[in-house]
Amino acid sequence: MDFDIAMLGHVSKDIIVDHLGAETRLLGGAVVQSCAAAARAGAKVLVVTKAAAGEAASLEPLRREAARLIVLPSPETTSILNVFKTADHERRDTKLLSRAAPFVASDLPAEISARIIDLAGLFVGELPDSLIEELKGRGRIAADAQGLLRRADPSGAMLFADWEGKRRYLPSVDFFKTDAAEAEILTGLKDREAAARTLASWGAQEVMVTHNSEVIVLVEGRIFRAPFTPANLSGRTGRGDTTFASYLTRRLDHDPQDAVRFAAALCSIKMEKPGPFSGSIGEVLERMERDAKR
Repeated sequence: MDFDIAMLGHVSKDIIVDHLGAETRLLGGAVVQSCAAAARAGAKVLVVTKAAAGEAASLEPLRREAARLIVLPSPETTSILNVFKTADHERRDTKLLSRAAPFVASDLPAEISARIIDLAGLFVGELPDSLIEELKGRGRIAADAQGLLRRADPSGAMLFADWEGKRRYLPSVDFFKTDAAEAEILTGLKDREAAARTLASWGAQEVMVTHNSEVIVLVEGRIFRAPFTPANLSGRTGRGDTTFASYLTRRLDHDPQDAVRFAAALCSIKMEKPGPFSGSIGEVLERMERDAKR
């Protein structure tokens, strides 16, 4: 069966505590945000995830968005506590409460073909580095730095550390996404454009760097950029996943400048409302036109 994008990653039973102490529980995880964005942007999406028995009802929102959802058994379902320190959700403490089983290459069924394989990880070990090379021949590889840098200490606290395998595996990555802080950890550079060029010099074909003000993408030595223009930040959680997935979808048949403008517009709409993106392509195109006039 053919798909535009096959996404691998854990769903997460998220507990979110805002800067005022209010608690919300919801289904999170990169694949949840990414699938909604990609599917509503027009992609035929396969999601492969892992969860404990009895989670079928909680996965229904994801099932509605995916063209196909494969849920593999796991002793536990991943659960993450996010405590936000500021109203803009730029600072948070994160704790891994439980983790589902890691993925192996055979978790993506042999009969499946996809134009892009998106390794949408939440933490180190969920999607082992070796998958990048093992799955490379089955589609173009997209990878998010979050799942390669964020690791849990013995208490469960999530901390970021450099990716030891970056020089080996980046040449096999077609689309690499990082935020500004992760880019600095990887390269030692605060300048986002310089960091993107360094990551490309290590082999990544297309490099995306997100920031609270804009998203940039480096393709064949050229920087393409677009601003985020949300009227509010009530839906800030999932910004990076949404931007990357919508870029990948649009990039399937558009040039980088159009794709980055589309991704920024879609994510700007998403950030104005809590939860995964729930809009339409028409709304995104209207937002693109409006933002172009700014």
